[in-house]
Amino acid sequence: MNPIIRITAVLALTLGLTAGALAQAASINGEVKKIDESAGKITLKHGAAKSLGMDDPMTMVYRVKDPAMLKQVKVGDKVTFEAEEAASGYTVTKIQKAK
Repeated sequence: MNPIIRITAVLALTLGLTAGALAQAASINGEVKKIDESAGKITLKHGAAKSLGMDDPMTMVYRVKDPAMLKQVKVGDKVTFEAEEAASGYTVTKIQKAK
C-alpha cells in the first residue's frame, strides 16, 4: 500500500475514533424528575457530567434550548442529554430517551 494512502487511512481512523469518544463523553445519562413547560425548564437527576465539570451525581434544573424538546420526554423517563454552560445557567441542547 502506498505510504501516503496508509498515513491518510490511519489519520482518518484516529480522527473518527476521537470524535466519537468526545461525543460520547459529552452525553450525560439521567432521569427526568420534573418538567415545567411554561418556564422552559426540566429537572434531571444525573450521574457525573464531565463535559460540564461536574464529578458527582446530582439533581439539577436546566433550561432547554428548544421548548419542543420537553414534549419528547415525560417524568420517569431515562434519558441521555447534552448540555452547555451559558451566562443564564446550564442549558440542555439535546435530549433523547435512553435505549
